[in-house]
Amino acid sequence: MEHIHGLLKIHVRRGFNLAVRDITTSDPYVVIRMGKQKLKTRVVKRNLNPEWNDHLTLSVVDPSLPIHLAVYDRDRFSADDKMGDADINMGPFVEALRGVGLTRLHAGAVVARIQPTRDTCLAEESHIVSNGKGGLTQRMILRLKNVESGEVELELEWIDIPGSRGL
Repeated sequence: MEHIHGLLKIHVRRGFNLAVRDITTSDPYVVIRMGKQKLKTRVVKRNLNPEWNDHLTLSVVDPSLPIHLAVYDRDRFSADDKMGDADINMGPFVEALRGVGLTRLHAGAVVARIQPTRDTCLAEESHIVSNGKGGLTQRMILRLKNVESGEVELELEWIDIPGSRGL
């Protein structure tokens, strides 16, 4: 049986300047995959700057697995069109969690700053911050790859499961 280290809550906030896939607009939604898990946001009709504000939760079995995010355009009569993708590097987040342990930092304390590099999909600096409850959050804006344009804003939050070994 696979051991769950904790839960990762992903708040998919919104998209910016997404690609046009239906003449002048798109009907975007986000798919998040980690290992065998696959989660989807709702579809926002006719919008290149959608506000999903959806909360998705992954069970983290292997914290070394990457999280893959892809944006699609919902099509009624044909296969959905891909509108770019991004990989979320969990390394800095996992390191910050291990470093902080269960220390109660005050809410808003910055634990780590991650700079955008060629290896990340970050569009700007991202901060890993204490939520004041022994957990961490990280807000990030991802620049989508394999597409003309588009960014997605989301927030990760670690949820410890009582009785789990954590990280």
